[in-house]
Amino acid sequence: MRFFITLSYDGTRYHGWQIQPNGDSIQQRLQEALSTLLRQPIEVVGAGRTDTGVHARMMVAHFDFSPLGELEGVSYKLNRLLPPDIAVQEVRQVADDMHARFSATSRTYHYFIHTHKDPFLYAYSWQVPFKLDFEKMNEAAQVLLEYKDFTSFSKVNTDTKTNLCDIKEAHWDEVEPGKWRFTITANRFLRNMVRAIVGTLVEVGRGRISIEEVRQIIEAKDRCSAGESVPGKGLFLVDIKYGPPILRRDWVVAPLCGAVATFSGYSKDPSRPLKGEK
Repeated sequence: MRFFITLSYDGTRYHGWQIQPNGDSIQQRLQEALSTLLRQPIEVVGAGRTDTGVHARMMVAHFDFSPLGELEGVSYKLNRLLPPDIAVQEVRQVADDMHARFSATSRTYHYFIHTHKDPFLYAYSWQVPFKLDFEKMNEAAQVLLEYKDFTSFSKVNTDTKTNLCDIKEAHWDEVEPGKWRFTITANRFLRNMVRAIVGTLVEVGRGRISIEEVRQIIEAKDRCSAGESVPGKGLFLVDIKYGPPILRRDWVVAPLCGAVATFSGYSKDPSRPLKGEK
């Protein structure tokens, strides 16, 4: 049986999602907790690979397991085993051919910057000491929607087979005075892509790059032509969507409050309520 886990984490002290030979990772911690709880080796596959220091308000991962009985309270038990900066919101059975990474139809990231010194924003937002023209940055962000190949914003020598992405939205919003949020949604993202895009848009905001030069950067298909990557601490994976068919409503295990993956499909048997539903 295949199960999806919805979780969130503070990535500050981790070397990203993926297991590393010489660093702590979210994937490693989750696998260790599941293996301990289920008393057999468990491998998990994530919906993406967040980099060192990057956070997730919502991550989805899958694992395969053949339970002998009902997995009652598995979310609660996992959270007892996991460190306080990793939290499981839900475990649910899905169709056996669903894949946390390849079945996702879109992902959304937020990047936060602030323009004044604030010790309570330090760990989760990048302080920008210079004045930015966010109107110009939003104009440049719309240029991204005109293209599909984002090689210029990808780490080099990755194992990806294509650098084509379909960006559906990209814009800056002032969420509080002096605090800005960049939202970007696409069907998929390349390694380091969002941080490189934000770095390039900041250069536009500083007046160092024109709108036309943004087009030239994308068309160059060369990472050296784009701006520097911004710090990972301001980046959050916030939403992942999946299309139908996805759910097996006869297996939903101990959902908790918090972020849950967005499923646009319906159950194979929608007449049966989820456990905990009325």
